[in-house]
Amino acid sequence: MEMHFSANLNIMIKAARKAGRSLVKDFREVENLQVSVKGPGDFASRADYAADGILRDELMTARPTYGWLGEESGGQDGSDPTRRWIVDPLDGTTNFLHGLPHWAVSIALEHKGDMVCGVVYDPMKDELFHAEKGNGAWLNNTRMRVSGRGNLNASIFAAGLPLPGQFDARQMLNDISRLVPHCAGIRRWGTASLDLTYVAAGRFDGYWERGLDIWDMAAGIVIVREAGGFVAPLEKDDGILEKGDLIVSNGGVFEKFAKLIRQV
Repeated sequence: MEMHFSANLNIMIKAARKAGRSLVKDFREVENLQVSVKGPGDFASRADYAADGILRDELMTARPTYGWLGEESGGQDGSDPTRRWIVDPLDGTTNFLHGLPHWAVSIALEHKGDMVCGVVYDPMKDELFHAEKGNGAWLNNTRMRVSGRGNLNASIFAAGLPLPGQFDARQMLNDISRLVPHCAGIRRWGTASLDLTYVAAGRFDGYWERGLDIWDMAAGIVIVREAGGFVAPLEKDDGILEKGDLIVSNGGVFEKFAKLIRQV
């Protein structure tokens, strides 16, 4: 199947790859820093800011009228109020910091409040997940679909645990204790953008998390939807992007999965 990318998606892919190369170089250094007394924390922040600078440079040079919202560099309105980039230069900082090769660059394009393009790039595995509204979801050059599983017992789910002080962890632990008896396993890999894209790729059958920021999930949401997945708020009437609580899965297990997680 031949792929035709829009100019915007090409810009996003180029930017993600460039930032990814910079982060991989820095990641090799972090691995060496694990043994030093000073510790890798400051270094990871520098790597994050460097990647943010690359993305800003690439995306804003190509589209100077668009707005910007980044985890590291905050928000800025563009002269075109209908479009903005939503960017997380390094999703999975804690993994990066510990020398765990599971982190990603995440870029979304929002148009009139709707996510229309998403790119999530895992440079350590050279896996580029991307989607454009109405054009399907792709992993590198291969079309992606969510898994076809309809049986909870055979399904693997991803979860996110709250950071210390973020909110009461008991809620999440209760969710896990309700789900464990009914599924094949739960994974907590610490990178929301990759949890979402792994559902899109059929690697996970579902995923849920609370308290996410918009840049953690903006790109992943487009990719999951374009791969045929369901994305919904944890509480039915909440806005996903406003509240940051979401539940995602394939169509086959969604109702059963959501029922278990949403039990009060």
